[in-house]
Amino acid sequence: MVRYVGLETMKQLVAAVGVEPLLVGLTAAIEADFARWEAFEKAPRPASHSPHGVIELMPTTDGTHYAFKYVNGHPANAALGKLTVTGLGVLADVATGYPLLISEMTLLTALRTAATSALAARHLARRDARVMALIGLGAQSEFQALAFRALLGIEHLRVYDVDPAATRKFVRNLRGRGLTIVEAATAQEAVAGADIVTTATADKRHASVLPPEALRPGMHINAIGGDCPGKTELHPDVLRAASIFVEFEPQTRIEGDIQLLAPDHPVTELWRVVAGAAPGRRDDREITLFDSVGFAVEDFAALRFIEAQVAAIGVTVLDLVPDLAEPRDLFGLLDGGAAPPLGQPMVTTSLPAAWRAAKAAIALPPSASG
Repeated sequence: MVRYVGLETMKQLVAAVGVEPLLVGLTAAIEADFARWEAFEKAPRPASHSPHGVIELMPTTDGTHYAFKYVNGHPANAALGKLTVTGLGVLADVATGYPLLISEMTLLTALRTAATSALAARHLARRDARVMALIGLGAQSEFQALAFRALLGIEHLRVYDVDPAATRKFVRNLRGRGLTIVEAATAQEAVAGADIVTTATADKRHASVLPPEALRPGMHINAIGGDCPGKTELHPDVLRAASIFVEFEPQTRIEGDIQLLAPDHPVTELWRVVAGAAPGRRDDREITLFDSVGFAVEDFAALRFIEAQVAAIGVTVLDLVPDLAEPRDLFGLLDGGAAPPLGQPMVTTSLPAAWRAAKAAIALPPSASG
């Protein structure tokens, strides 16, 4: 049997644990897997692009477990009343190939993205950072705000979105959580006085939501909206002014904001900072930038984390894999047992009317006898 974590189970888990404690635990799980980054099989995710958006698969394995996520990115979905990003994930046992867990990954991706952002900022932002600007207040924004509060103590937010309804939604959802929220009239106004800037816009185009004149010494930029070819958020001069950190360089060169730079522009993979193999921030005046596109190791860590959380509770299980007394007798599963002895007539059970109609509608080829 395969454990199944749907939206209701995920909501119950978040309600029982709390959003911020869950984000803290998830960040620790991601950090632990970043520290053993070299144990993972890695490749840029295969992506299927269309005029409407992108559909991607994100697989990886550490040799003991295998995981993958199906995820889409369709910026125009909001106008249709649909989510821009949805996802589902599978965790499997490498030794047998059996799936262990199937999980929704729409909520979980939002949680793990926020956790990864906060993890990067813990290693890259100034220790005295207290004010964060959020540019783009879509589905990811509340998770980012709560992750940065839980992991870095950020309680003062300066926010901006081109859509006033998104700003109202953000303020409503975070009311009563102890955050000071200042609504800005422009992105540049939001950035003024911010120690950390998170950009999370969704348009599939080369945008410039953070111009170079908005930069200040010591700023940390958390860029999470540019995540596929042709979709960026930052002016090239912002990138050139910063020390850039990425998840998996071969993938970020294709999908991240650094697609705007020369292929040999220096970047540092974040795992090296986490593992102590490379320095993060060097001084309080350095501008640091985390160009995040999301990587499969983060989803692997998230699925393993959720599996551990639900292992002790009675979650739904799915009968996706047959449990056979005789593993070679897969056909016997269709009869509910072994085939009858030779010469004994086979007894068939009646099908529901709808099934009989469907069977009758199937066009069968003529038999070989005529």
